[in-house]
Amino acid sequence: MSRWVPSKKEKYGVAIYNYDARGEEELSLQIGDTVHILETYEEWYRGYRLRRKSKKGIFPACYIHLKDATVEGSGQKETVIPTELPLVQEVTTTLREWATIWRDLYVGDKREMFNCVRDMIYDLIEWRSQILSGTLPQDELTELKQKVTSKIDYGNKYLGLDLVVRDKDGNILDPELTSTVSLFRAHEAASKQIEDRIKEEKEQNIDLTRQAKFASTPAFALFVTLKNVVCKIGEDAEVLMSLYDPVESKFISESYLVKWSSSGLVKDIDQLHNLRAVFTDLGSEDLKREKISFVCQIVRVGRMELRDNNTKKLTSGLRRPFGVAVMDVTDIIMGKTDDEDKQHFIPFQPLALDDAILHKQLNISRFSPRVAGESDFLQTVINKVITAKEVNHKGQGLWVTLKLLPGDIHQIRKEFPHLVDRSTAVARKMGFPEIIMPGDIRNDIYVTLVQGDFDKGSKTTPKNVEVTMSVYDEDGKKLENVIFPGAGDEGINEYKSVIYYQVKQPRWFETIKVAIPIEDVNRSHLRFTFRHRSSQDSKDKSEKIFALSFVKLMRYDGTTLRDGEHDLIVYKAEAKRLEDFSLYLNLPSTKLELEEKGYSTTGKNSHNLGNCTISKDSFQISTLVCSTKLTQNVDLLGLLKWRSNTSLLQQNLRQLMKVDGGEVVKFLQDTLDALFNIMMENSDSDTFDTLVFDALVFIIGLIADRKFQHFNPVLETYIRKHFSATLAYTKLTKVLKNYVENAEKLTEQLLMAMKALEYIFKFIVRSRVLFIQLYENKGEADFMDSLRNLFTSFNDMMNSNSENTGMVKGAALKYIPTIVNDVKLVFDPKELSKLFTEFILKVPQGRLVKQKLDCLIDIVHSDLFAHHDCREILLPLMTEQLKSHLEKQEEPRACCQLLSDIMEVLYRKDVGPTQWHVQVVMEKLLRTINRTVISMGQDYTGSFVACMTAILRQMDDYHYTHLISTFGKIRSDVVDFLMETFIMFKNLIGKNVYPSDWIIMNMMQNKVFLRAISQYAVVLNKKFLDQANFELQLWNNYFHLAVAFLTQESLQLENFSSDKRSKIFQKYQDMRRQIGFEIRDMWYNLGPHKIKFIPEMVGPVLEMTLVPEIELRKATIPIFFDMMQCEFHFTCSFQRTTASMSCLALPCSPALLSHLTKMRVHHEFENEIITKLDHEVEGGRGDEQYKVLFQKILLEHCRKHKYLARTGEAFVTLVVRLLERLLDYRTIMHDENKENRMSCTVNVLNFYKEIDREEMYIRYLYKLCDLHRECDNYTEAAYTLLLHAKLLKWSDEPCAAHLTQREGYQATTQGQLKDQLYQDIINYFDKGKMWEEAIKLSKELVEQYENEMFDFEQLSESLRKQAQFYENIVTVIRPKPDYFAVGYYGMGFPSFLRNKMFMYRGKEYERREDFEVRLLTQFPNAEKMKTTAPPSEDTKSSSGQYIQCFTVKPILNLPAKFQNKPVAEQILSFYTANEVHEFQYSRPVRKGEKDPDNEFANMWLERTTYTTAYKLPGILRWFEVKSVYTEEISPLENALETMQLANEKISSMVQRHLADPNLPINPLSMLLNGIVDPAVMGGFANYEKAFFNDKYMLEHPEDHEKIEKLKDLIAWQIPHLAEGLRVHGEKVTEALRPFHDRMESCFKQLREKVEKQYGVRTLAGDERRGPRPPSMVRSFTMPSSQRPLSVASVTSMSSDNPPSRPGSDGFALEPFLPKKLHTKSQDKLDRDEPERDRKERKKEKRNSKHQEGFDKELKTAEISIQPSEAVILSETISPLRPQRPKSQVLNQMAGDRRLSVSPGPPPSINSTSLHVPPPITPRNKSTFSLHAVSSPELNGMGCTDKGETPPPLPVKVCTGDYGNLLENQDLTSPSTPPPPPPHQRHIPPPLPSKTPPPPPPKTTRKQASIDSGIVQ
Repeated sequence: MSRWVPSKKEKYGVAIYNYDARGEEELSLQIGDTVHILETYEEWYRGYRLRRKSKKGIFPACYIHLKDATVEGSGQKETVIPTELPLVQEVTTTLREWATIWRDLYVGDKREMFNCVRDMIYDLIEWRSQILSGTLPQDELTELKQKVTSKIDYGNKYLGLDLVVRDKDGNILDPELTSTVSLFRAHEAASKQIEDRIKEEKEQNIDLTRQAKFASTPAFALFVTLKNVVCKIGEDAEVLMSLYDPVESKFISESYLVKWSSSGLVKDIDQLHNLRAVFTDLGSEDLKREKISFVCQIVRVGRMELRDNNTKKLTSGLRRPFGVAVMDVTDIIMGKTDDEDKQHFIPFQPLALDDAILHKQLNISRFSPRVAGESDFLQTVINKVITAKEVNHKGQGLWVTLKLLPGDIHQIRKEFPHLVDRSTAVARKMGFPEIIMPGDIRNDIYVTLVQGDFDKGSKTTPKNVEVTMSVYDEDGKKLENVIFPGAGDEGINEYKSVIYYQVKQPRWFETIKVAIPIEDVNRSHLRFTFRHRSSQDSKDKSEKIFALSFVKLMRYDGTTLRDGEHDLIVYKAEAKRLEDFSLYLNLPSTKLELEEKGYSTTGKNSHNLGNCTISKDSFQISTLVCSTKLTQNVDLLGLLKWRSNTSLLQQNLRQLMKVDGGEVVKFLQDTLDALFNIMMENSDSDTFDTLVFDALVFIIGLIADRKFQHFNPVLETYIRKHFSATLAYTKLTKVLKNYVENAEKLTEQLLMAMKALEYIFKFIVRSRVLFIQLYENKGEADFMDSLRNLFTSFNDMMNSNSENTGMVKGAALKYIPTIVNDVKLVFDPKELSKLFTEFILKVPQGRLVKQKLDCLIDIVHSDLFAHHDCREILLPLMTEQLKSHLEKQEEPRACCQLLSDIMEVLYRKDVGPTQWHVQVVMEKLLRTINRTVISMGQDYTGSFVACMTAILRQMDDYHYTHLISTFGKIRSDVVDFLMETFIMFKNLIGKNVYPSDWIIMNMMQNKVFLRAISQYAVVLNKKFLDQANFELQLWNNYFHLAVAFLTQESLQLENFSSDKRSKIFQKYQDMRRQIGFEIRDMWYNLGPHKIKFIPEMVGPVLEMTLVPEIELRKATIPIFFDMMQCEFHFTCSFQRTTASMSCLALPCSPALLSHLTKMRVHHEFENEIITKLDHEVEGGRGDEQYKVLFQKILLEHCRKHKYLARTGEAFVTLVVRLLERLLDYRTIMHDENKENRMSCTVNVLNFYKEIDREEMYIRYLYKLCDLHRECDNYTEAAYTLLLHAKLLKWSDEPCAAHLTQREGYQATTQGQLKDQLYQDIINYFDKGKMWEEAIKLSKELVEQYENEMFDFEQLSESLRKQAQFYENIVTVIRPKPDYFAVGYYGMGFPSFLRNKMFMYRGKEYERREDFEVRLLTQFPNAEKMKTTAPPSEDTKSSSGQYIQCFTVKPILNLPAKFQNKPVAEQILSFYTANEVHEFQYSRPVRKGEKDPDNEFANMWLERTTYTTAYKLPGILRWFEVKSVYTEEISPLENALETMQLANEKISSMVQRHLADPNLPINPLSMLLNGIVDPAVMGGFANYEKAFFNDKYMLEHPEDHEKIEKLKDLIAWQIPHLAEGLRVHGEKVTEALRPFHDRMESCFKQLREKVEKQYGVRTLAGDERRGPRPPSMVRSFTMPSSQRPLSVASVTSMSSDNPPSRPGSDGFALEPFLPKKLHTKSQDKLDRDEPERDRKERKKEKRNSKHQEGFDKELKTAEISIQPSEAVILSETISPLRPQRPKSQVLNQMAGDRRLSVSPGPPPSINSTSLHVPPPITPRNKSTFSLHAVSSPELNGMGCTDKGETPPPLPVKVCTGDYGNLLENQDLTSPSTPPPPPPHQRHIPPPLPSKTPPPPPPKTTRKQASIDSGIVQ
């Protein structure tokens, strides 16, 4: 049986399919996961994913693609490293990291970033494939690598990831192998590069790496491949391609010539698919061109005309113009586009062949203004091709590929061998490249045939002129193969121009290269012959040459033919004579020469010169000489040929300075050879030495010029390979020394010599080396002395005080270091170092500091400083200089650069031992650098910190020990140094010197700092721990530094991605653990000194323990217990001392001191931990795990302690409680929901109040106030501020700092602050319309202003405000908010909400539906409970979230001063919805069997009263319910209440109409009509039927008195109605008179019936007219004058009800008669749980009904009470009252409608109602009517308990009273309610609920009862 065996070859692979584990032993894989394979078994592998090494498992082998990898280690430590290229690995890692972010961007819907990242990911995937393919040539691979790294770096920056630093090859730098300074500079460079790239990306999308490559080379080339020519020519053709500047209208390169055959293929079949050319020598000047075009000219070679005519033989071989094709290549040359594979189509523009004018279209000339139009033609063609609109190419054109290549032709052939080989045609630029290397010999003359003007002579039409150019020497011999019509073509003997048909003034503009051997140039001339060509062959043969022109290439003075245009003389003679060169060669060739000889070039007559006649015809050419051997400068020529005339030598040497730099540089080698030959051949004399030296300085100066800087390599090459003057060194040294010694006189010459010093010394050293090679060490001593003397001269010059030499001294400092590397070859390096040291020391103090430091920097860069012995001499000098300048803060940038470069050299491994040198730097500079970093501004901090880090990093343990010993026995120096270091480290850690994405630099710095801190900690333990030497501040600084280090952002690994975390951990471990353990050890080392750090160290230790690293927490949390112990022992020791002292009968004050100290220390310790904990948790630290650990660890320690068990445990509990609240607060603070934040804030501030932390309490008060203000909760903001004000006294006691935490309050005493707070609070109360509260505070202020402060100005202002508030109370409408009970059940809620019930104060006009939506938006995962019954224990303990919400009615709590007094309703209405803390909720309960004839007899109300902890409104818009009690109200009692309130309502309305005749009549109309003419089911007749029968009296004999009372109330209703109708009759309009008459008629019948049954009642006179009796003070709504009703409010009896929806008032009615009372206070509930409460809840749940359905049914019933006639009442909107929302308009129908004529007021009645129905108990879904007659349609209501149908309840018109009754969805009704009257059918039905409807029941439900709100 086989078994698992360790894998050998199969070690590393990639998952190529997803694999889902089917068991615990298997490992799930996703495509792309890399796996380390440990074992194999048949077709399975066992191993782990490299991204999660902890989980091992098995997986199928076929899911894995194996890859090569190297294995390191074995067994448990075995690791695999993929053998892929490092770049490929980096791309893979990057793609994985980006993919995670990419997904998050998708989820977050950040589309722009998502698309950008997608493109970058696709690019990387593509490029990774290309690299892995292994098929790319080396140059392309290098370029691709640069693109990849550039893209990765850009993407990381774009995504906010860490910066990756690389070496010049793009490989990631290993920080362990890289010096600190290099690392810092690499970060700087990378940051700048990425920023530049981002900037470029924004401006224009340019590939920066490519740009950089082109910027680094002075030359580049355009590589062109001709793929095809698609053109109908019909004959052979020449295709000439060249680069063209359309702005200057000139060609800038030679032409590339391809000969195309008539068959449509290249003529030379070997070139098929190999038509490649490279246009070289392009430079920076060409990049500056505005535009560059690629122009192609096609010349047909064949007949004169294309038409075929067989009758005559046609001439062939004629070159005829055919057309052009143009493409703009500016973008390609500028590097903006680069796609070498893209084939560009260049459209072809043909030229007409039979029109002489169109023949000219090929011509492009800038020479003649007459052809300006033709000149523009090319521009037109270019534009046509670019826009591709006008060129009607009909598919004809060229197909080419284009690519820009960097470098000259040699470099290109080397780097791009696959593109450019020996067969590739090279088309050079017409002109010199920017750099000419020695040996690059060129001798090209470009001749352009420009134009001519030829007389037609004896012909009738202009001639068809053909120009033939050839080259002859002075002997008349033709030079062969020297004419090149284009690159890619062989040399020819003669060139024939294009022929223009019958054109008098042909313009050819054809350029030909003439390449003549240099030795033949001076003897050669160009010869042009002109011949008429005929289209017919027979005629053509007879045509002879009719004219000739020529030009010599060398002028009479030996210089070459000038560049530019030449107007040649056209000579005429017989054809044979014209071929005789001797006849014309001595004649003038140009018209310029002719003028110089005195002939006139104008005039009609032709001149005869010898045998030739000067014709009137004209012919122009232009020439351009590109020659490294020919010059057009006479002075330069004179110097180059100095031997031919030595008398002019001095003049020539002086004239050299005036020659154009370009010419000199062109002949650099020849010129230098000439100069050194002059010097060598006059070695005995010094006549020419100075002149030659100056000429040499001039030439070196030219090359130093930016324009010619690319010639440096030429000069270097010359010195290395071509220079041969062995004795030049003596002469050059001598002249230079002379200049230095005479610096004051020869300042300018010396300054120029200084600039050329590097190359002068290169010549000196090379000369000496060549001399030694020839003569060995001859003249060694003299040479050494000459150099020493030269340095002495330099030193003397530096030491001189002359003002003139300032610039020269600066130049000396700048340029002398450049000679080091050369001089060292021929001079002792150590002596040279000493000479340099002396030279630097001679620099005047305080002057030339920058130049001196730059000089030292250059020396550090030289080979000298890398030499160990030389460094021994130079380093002390440099450190002394640095120390001096840094202390004076001179040139910090240069100082920093110098120190960085020194540390960089000392880090290298190839510079010999460096330990002593690091010690020198450390001793001299470390402290200075520390102080510099402390005092330095932001500009250079990064660089100096890098220097300091470099020093610390390069210090070993020996250096640290030595460092402390250098301070000797002076203890204070060590203390000062350590103090400075600790403070500096802490500052650097705090202010983040480097950007956060410089993770490598930050981690390197942290590693170095950690080591330094550890080293310095050892010093603390050794030197400053014992009692005698203890340094409190030093230890304190150490602890603060260590904690700051531990808590810094860059070390919080949990904040990083898993990849980043693992990388950091792998390289650096978790440094926090190391420093944390060290802090712990240092703390325990303190021993008896610990008490000195309490409570100051509490904060830092807390910060440390909050770091989420579990081992660190376990190690450091016990420090708190140690602190508690220290505190305990410290205070106890004081007490013991006291005891002993008291024995000695000493004063006992120390005992008191001990007690006070103990109290203070304990209080401070506790206070500190609470304050810091608050700050830290709010800042994001701390979590649930910390709370658990803190509690567990400290409780364990405390319980083991004999004395700390009780107090310690109390302290721990306190802190844990605070932590719970703070964690909740922090969680919620990130929540968008401000209400949750308010709850949390109150939770925290209450805790602080409880533990008496006034400062923290006030802090959170203001946070709460700010939250309220943001939500416009001005009332709550006022109550919140009031809590602060209550802490203050009206006194002159000074304000403690914590009392004035707000900047806005400028107060020094408590009285002043209280005054300012009161002003703000009154302002907030005013905004919240709480004028009653504002008046209270205002009165308090008035008392102070009047009797204490005597500030009558403020007094008057306050009184004015008070008056305004009083006026507002009676005139301004204040909408009354609804109150909602909300329960939060389930463990999913935060602790401050969990399993609690709250009373919420709604917003103005807010319906319950809207409130619920708002509530559920805060908790989107919560489920709305469909019952109002208390939730089960399962619900409470479940992990979910359940919200219960229903409307409750506030219970009026009328102030004593208003009770039983006639008070205006405007005043009283305030108290119905304010200053309330009790709320009622009622629901119907059926008792006994249902009797269809006596429906109301067994309908009870269960009324629940909720009491909140605080009154509403308060500091929140909601408070927790603290107690609940339930009571039951019998049907008869409810009827009594309802009738009493209905009567009161009528009386109240009548009284108001009597008091104010202007009130609108509509409300009164509806109120009266609803009673006198009720609908079928309405009226008190229902009560008569229910209660006034023998059966009821028999069953309830105890209710006899109540029934009589009810009858009395019914009887009392008649006089009230009579009075109402009387008032209505007086005020009714004519339009409503019929309506009034109908009411009178109905009332008459009603009155007769009631008076007959219940007797007659009459109102007394004062009841009719006078003020209201006390019983009438029940109406508490707003004046109806400001509340006119809408059309939809017809059924409302009064408009003065609050604008509430059904359920807004709930049941706040107190019964008049005794009730069965079940009261449950919170304590009682706690005691009675679980048994009784569970029963009650079960019962309530059984009987609960759905409120919203009930509301809906009420509306339906109310609508049905209207009379059949339509009565339209309009709503008017007064200025004081805005129109109500639709929900309020509808709900107005539910106005309060209870009246009472009872002599005593019922206690706490909150709503008045018009009508009769006894309040139903909230279990049954019922429909009510105002008539006593029961409607048959509404009978048959289902009963919860028995399932029977009781008779319908009377309808209660005010849904305000019934709005919160719950409906039971189990009730059924066999019929639907009657439809509303026609005039009310426009009222919309209630909106459907959001929750889905329940499944259909077995019995038919009544339509109106179905609602999906709250159900049982």
